[in-house]
Amino acid sequence: MKQIADWALGTAAARGAGYCDIRVVDDRQRAIATKNGVIGQATDAESLGAGIRVIASGAWGFAATDDLRRESVEAAAARAVEIARASARVKHRELALAPEPPARADWHTPCVIDPFGTPVEQNLDVLLHIDRELRSVAGITLAETSMHFRRYEQWFWSSGGADIHQVKTITGAGYAAYSFRDSEISKRSYPNSFGGQYQNRGYELVAELKLVENARRVAEEAVALHNAPQCPECVGTVILDSSQLGLQIHESIGHPIELDRVLGMEANFAGTSFLTLDKLRTLRYGSEIVNVVADATEQHGPGLGTFAYDDEGVPAQCTPIITNGLFTGYLSSRETAAEIGEPRSSGTMRAEGWNRIPLIRMTNVSILPGEDPLSLEDLISSTDDGIFMQTNRSWSIDDKRYNFQFGCEIGWEIRNGRIGRMLKNPSYSGITTEFWNSMDAICSRKEWNLWGTPNCGKGQPQQVMGTGHGAAPARFRNVKIGSAYRGT
Repeated sequence: MKQIADWALGTAAARGAGYCDIRVVDDRQRAIATKNGVIGQATDAESLGAGIRVIASGAWGFAATDDLRRESVEAAAARAVEIARASARVKHRELALAPEPPARADWHTPCVIDPFGTPVEQNLDVLLHIDRELRSVAGITLAETSMHFRRYEQWFWSSGGADIHQVKTITGAGYAAYSFRDSEISKRSYPNSFGGQYQNRGYELVAELKLVENARRVAEEAVALHNAPQCPECVGTVILDSSQLGLQIHESIGHPIELDRVLGMEANFAGTSFLTLDKLRTLRYGSEIVNVVADATEQHGPGLGTFAYDDEGVPAQCTPIITNGLFTGYLSSRETAAEIGEPRSSGTMRAEGWNRIPLIRMTNVSILPGEDPLSLEDLISSTDDGIFMQTNRSWSIDDKRYNFQFGCEIGWEIRNGRIGRMLKNPSYSGITTEFWNSMDAICSRKEWNLWGTPNCGKGQPQQVMGTGHGAAPARFRNVKIGSAYRGT
């Protein structure tokens, strides 16, 4: 592999590039899914290639190849330089990189059981067992289950002297139960919607999720939703479970803190950002108990945003994003950090694969739990009236990430500190800063969970990246409730 790097770095230098890095990636994935007792998907794919990034004439150039022979690698490096010189003719700003000392490292995510060492038949047995449990409940008309494994091995070298090898093993699993009645479809997912739970772990995660054990309860809730009353339309108190709060963080904090959006360098899929530079360390983003970090370090947990070094060779860091309610930090790259005068990148550049250029991506953007030993039961019992909402169903947010609306799969009425009736079609809406300033309680570390979001899209051509979001259940006051599904 080192010889491949030498070919690329040498060619780029000979063609006049002032900087060059190369990522060689071996990416293996297995995806298995079932639908109503039959196999819906069973794939095992592997991809190997190299992506070469250069700076020439003060602009970026990028090229990639899946042919790792010398002539192809050198041709790709030469093409990257040509692209950089062409880009320089239309550049809007001078390009500079925040300094970063070269690193040498060899890092692997924790993995007790290699998921690729488990037979496909075993994976299918688990999913079909879940499927049977779901469909054993009268009224379930569609059951979907899935597992996804990924091994992402990357070698990174730069003209600055970096030499980094990283291996990430990712496991994800989950399911959904649907019930069709008349013109209404109800759905319940476990352990989260949009594929379930994903972490940088081995197959041991599958057993820990207790998938089979929860299947019947999940299916029964899907059927019961048909007879549940409609979520009322009002202004009141909302308690969000940790998975829904994770998505709220993703959309109303994670995307707007991407510095390329703030600077107008990126707008695909999620728009730009209301967090202009004048708001740094001046904007009251949330209440005093809102503390959010972007943490890619192992100490934070096995999130999909955990790594040792990003795709520029910058080490994983913990960046304070909101500190006691005050907006305190962005997600940055070496280029964007230099542009706003920061001495160092926050280490968030990642690419979907070898044939994509790195972009600023969320790491593990997480809200810290409360310091008081507050359980979910305590949170509910201290709430006179409100609605407890679980599991995301839909979301909408404007292109500045400011006005939003979220729908959940299921809600529960809270009366006099007790859980009451099930409610269907729960939803809430608001303005980002007003919403986070309305948070008046959050549960403790025991209720905190690090959720994996495997499907965050950004860029053009689109790149799909995994991110992590740690959250505990939290309470919000004076929230607009119920307008998303008015009249249903």
